[in-house]
Order: sequence, then C-alpha cells, then structure tokens
Amino acid sequence: MILFRNLFLALSALALASCGGSKAVVNGDMALGAAEGAKVTVVEYASPTCPHCALWQQNTWPAFKAAYVDTNKVRYVFRELPTPPAEVAAAGFLLARCAGPDKYFDVIHAIMESQTEWRTGTNPRDSLIRIAGGVGIDEAAFTRCVTNPEGIAALEARVKAATDAGVINTPTFFVNGRQVSSPGGEGTVMADLAPAIEAELAK
Repeated sequence: MILFRNLFLALSALALASCGGSKAVVNGDMALGAAEGAKVTVVEYASPTCPHCALWQQNTWPAFKAAYVDTNKVRYVFRELPTPPAEVAAAGFLLARCAGPDKYFDVIHAIMESQTEWRTGTNPRDSLIRIAGGVGIDEAAFTRCVTNPEGIAALEARVKAATDAGVINTPTFFVNGRQVSSPGGEGTVMADLAPAIEAELAK
C-alpha cells in the first residue's frame, strides 16, 4: 500500500478516533439530492474504513435515501474523515475522486462493503484495485491517482476542515448545522434523523 507520509503525520497529530460541521459549503463537498441552498442540508462525516460507517450504510442509508435524497427533500453532503487504517481510507478517498462525481459514491460504498474481505486477510490494495477496475480505472491509473500530490494535498485540506469543525468521530451527522448523532455513530438511525429533518422542513 502506498504511504501518504504527510497525511499520516497530520492524522496522528490530530489523534483522530477510528469510530464519533456545519451547513456551510466546504471546498470539495460531494453531495446528492436537492441542490445547494436547499432548505435542509444533512452532512455526514464518514470514512470507508470505519466499520460503524459501513453498518450505517447497510442498515440506514437505503431508507434515508428513499425518503429524503431521492425525493430531493434534503441535500445530502458527504465529507471525508479518514480513519484507521488511514492509508486504506486515504487511497479510497483519492480513488473515489479520480472515478469522478458520478461514480464517487459507488466507490465509497464498494470500499465499505469490502471491509470484511481485507480485514480477514485480503491485501487492501487488491480490493481497491478490483473496485477501481469496476469503474474503469486500471492498476497503473490507480497508482497515479493515489500518488498524485495535488490530490493528496486536497484531501489533507478536507481533513483539516473537518477537524477544524470539531469532528473527531465517524460517522457524525449534522442537520442544518446541528449535530444529530448517537454514541457510536451507527446508532444514528432514521428515528434520530427523521425528526430533526422534519422539524427543519416544517419551518
């Protein structure tokens, strides 16, 4: 796995937790659903290597997406906050960016789904290359992507923006700038999010 020396030093210095914002636009935001300036914006800080994020993705995302994203009732914003193993998370974020906006979420979700395979013996790089191939990126392009200095610098800036906002755990959710998260993150289910969203929609 490629080492991102500067990024790892930054992550270590910030003492990021492996698995716990605002409505303001952050450079590099990836979003789905309603357009920018929507009445309700839901921000999720997450990492493809966080098991709690993967559980939320599996258990809550389908219902949340159907109720609020597909209907354009909210603007859903995903913000990147790498968690251990940081080299895998960083490579995953970089790969998702290289795949392009239309495939970004497909890559992030695929990496979350692959956690079991690389946590039980498969080389994470092999998993990432397989996922890259699924979006039309071959191994050589993958290597160029995850070693691109501009891409790494942009990721470092996004990580700094997240920590400057006081976010230290993943997943962490904000509804119109107000944090809505249960301890452990994966416990933030529709029963937590829906009332906060509906209250904002009713204003």
